[in-house]
Amino acid sequence: MPRKGSIRPTASLAIPSGLNRRGFLTAAGAAALTTLVEPATSTAQVPCQAQPRELLTGNGEWTYRVVSEWGHLPAGTEFGGTHGGIATDNAGRVYISTQSATGVLVYSPEGTLLKTILSQYPEVHSIVHADENGEEVFYATVQKGTPQENWLFIKFRPDGSVTQKITAPPEAGFKTPDAWRLTAAVPAPDGSIFIANGYGDSRLFHFDKKGNYLAAYSGKGAADGLMDCSHGMAIDVRYDQPLLLICDRENRRLCHFDFDGKFVRTVTQHLRRPCQISFYGDYAIVSELEGRVTILDKDNVATAFLGDNRDKKQWANYTVDPGKVAPAIFSAAHGCFIDKNTNIYVSDWNSTGRITKLARISS
Repeated sequence: MPRKGSIRPTASLAIPSGLNRRGFLTAAGAAALTTLVEPATSTAQVPCQAQPRELLTGNGEWTYRVVSEWGHLPAGTEFGGTHGGIATDNAGRVYISTQSATGVLVYSPEGTLLKTILSQYPEVHSIVHADENGEEVFYATVQKGTPQENWLFIKFRPDGSVTQKITAPPEAGFKTPDAWRLTAAVPAPDGSIFIANGYGDSRLFHFDKKGNYLAAYSGKGAADGLMDCSHGMAIDVRYDQPLLLICDRENRRLCHFDFDGKFVRTVTQHLRRPCQISFYGDYAIVSELEGRVTILDKDNVATAFLGDNRDKKQWANYTVDPGKVAPAIFSAAHGCFIDKNTNIYVSDWNSTGRITKLARISS
C-alpha cells in the first residue's frame, strides 16, 4: 500500500474554487465547444476577404487547436474503423491501430503516413510503448487476428515483428472459449506484465516477463475492488509509489491497484465511460466514450475538457458519419495519447475511422 499521504483524495470531477457546479460546467462546456478565432483587424474599411480561422477546444492553459488534415490517408486507402490505441516511439513517430487489414498506421509527427504494420492483426485494441534492454517495443492487445490467433497479447518491435505472445491461460479457469477478451496490457516496473480482461470478466491478470501465469485479481462488479469493463490501463508514477491506474469504464471511474493486485482506492468518479489514459507530468489525459477528453491534475480534479460533445445522439455512436461531427468535437473518444510536446492524439470509436491531432496553444 502507498505511504500515508502519497495518494490524493478521491475526486468526483471537483469544481475549482470561486465557481458553483452550474457555473463551472457551463464555463467548461462552453470552452470545449468549437471556437472560431479570427485575427484582429483594423477599424479602417478594407475589401471583404476570407480570414483564416482556427478550430479551438479546451480551456485555460489546456487550450488546443485542431491540426487540420493531419493523418489523412492516400487516395483509395481507408481506415476501416478506429477502435484501438495510440502511442509514439522515441523518434516521435505516431502509431495508430485500426479495425482492418490496414493494421497499425505509422505516421510522421507532421501527419504523413510512413508505413503500415501488423496487417495480420487487424484489430489491435491497445498499444503501450516501452524501452527494454536498449530496444524499443510495444505492448499490445489483439482482438481480431487470424482464425487461429485472436484475443491475445503481443509484444512487437517498431517494424512490426512480433517477439512475444500470450493467450488465454488455462489456470484462469475460463468456462467458455470467449471468456478471454482482453483490452489492455502494460509492463510493470519489474518487467512482469499486467493484462486487463475488460470485455470478459474484468479480471486483472499478472504474468512474469516470459509470459508465465502468476495470478488473477479483481472481477466483475460495482463494489470497491471490482470493475465493470476494465478497459484501459496505465502505470501511474505521479505519487511516491507507482500504481496501476485502470479505467473502470461502465462504473464511470478510475481506480488504483498496486502491483500485488490489491485495490487501493477509487480516484475519480462520474466520468463519461473512460477508455484510455495517457500521462504528461502530473496530468492524466482520459478519453471518454461519451464524446469528451478530460484532463485531470495530480489531485485527479478535472482542469479541462476537450472536444466536449453536447449532442448525446453522437455519444458512443460507432456508425455516426465523421463528416457530421464538428472537427473540434469528439463523438466517442477511445484511443488517446499526449506526446512530449503536449500534442494530443485521439481516435474516435468509429466504423469508418476518425483521428484528430490537437496542438496546444502557447500561453
